[in-house]
Amino acid sequence: MDFSIHVLTNQFYANYNNMETALSKVNFLGFKVEEPLVLESGDTLRDLRIRYTTIGELNETKSNVVWVFHALTANSDPSEWWKDQIGINRFINPEQDFIVCANMPGSCYGSTKPESFDFPTLTIGDLVRSFQQLKAHLGIDKIKLGIGGSMGGQVLLQWAVDEPDLFETIVPIATNARHSAWGIAFNEAQRMALIQPDLENGLKAARAIALLSYRHYDTFDKTQSDDDGRVEQFSAASYQRYQGEKLVKRFSPYSYYTLSKAMDSHNIGRYYDGDLKKALSRIKSNAIIIGVDSDILFPPQEQAFIAAQIQNSSFHTIESLYGHDGFLLETEQIDNILTKELS
Repeated sequence: MDFSIHVLTNQFYANYNNMETALSKVNFLGFKVEEPLVLESGDTLRDLRIRYTTIGELNETKSNVVWVFHALTANSDPSEWWKDQIGINRFINPEQDFIVCANMPGSCYGSTKPESFDFPTLTIGDLVRSFQQLKAHLGIDKIKLGIGGSMGGQVLLQWAVDEPDLFETIVPIATNARHSAWGIAFNEAQRMALIQPDLENGLKAARAIALLSYRHYDTFDKTQSDDDGRVEQFSAASYQRYQGEKLVKRFSPYSYYTLSKAMDSHNIGRYYDGDLKKALSRIKSNAIIIGVDSDILFPPQEQAFIAAQIQNSSFHTIESLYGHDGFLLETEQIDNILTKELS
């Protein structure tokens, strides 16, 4: 069952460059899953709703589907967080492609969301199963290209393992096959900061911790250093507070908690005797694996490991001053890789 979310906004027009001919083909929609979704924990989600965006038109053969996977605090509208990766003059082109991006259950942007910390435990596999319901609803049997970074890349990889024949090409960026102890420790530190009587301050602190893992020593050194001899009111401190304030205005602490735990659950070897290599070897897609050279949260060796286990794969490293966030910012480099590998 579809339910309408909202009409095309002026902000969308402003976000996408060179998309005038495609703007009439944008839909912000919602889908209600009729059957309860059984979770890996044994719990169920009833009346599951998934908000999703489509851009472009599905062709007659349904062979032009591009599925975009968002990261932890993003939404189903790539124009807000990856606008330079999609466009008339980009490899992912709404004039040619039917682009789908769905908001993860547990998020707070239109899909079923938690109203407290007492929400069923979600895994990356659960998110995949919810998207499989949407795929069936849309009548899609094959996906030309799946692309996503960070947590979105985790969902993409899990789906490619679960359905080896679904994707023609996958592009996991700055992600991993199993969430690392390092990543889990960062997430737990954020949740420890988050759970306090003042949830807003907790979310601000969690975001400040996260930012340290998303960026890099050189990022702060080059962009937030003070050379004027001050003894307080440092730029780096102000920047951390600013980023916390920004997130509080747009995201839910309950969603942050729920999705960060889902991220920790990521382990594509869970049903293959813990063998990541065995799980990855199931993937039949052409795989373009991309890492960011300065990423300390998902270091490039994690992507190199993924590429080494997939038969039809290539591994690329992009250069960035911005650490893990480079997957969102270095769109020109990513587009060049896609063009070179797939044109």
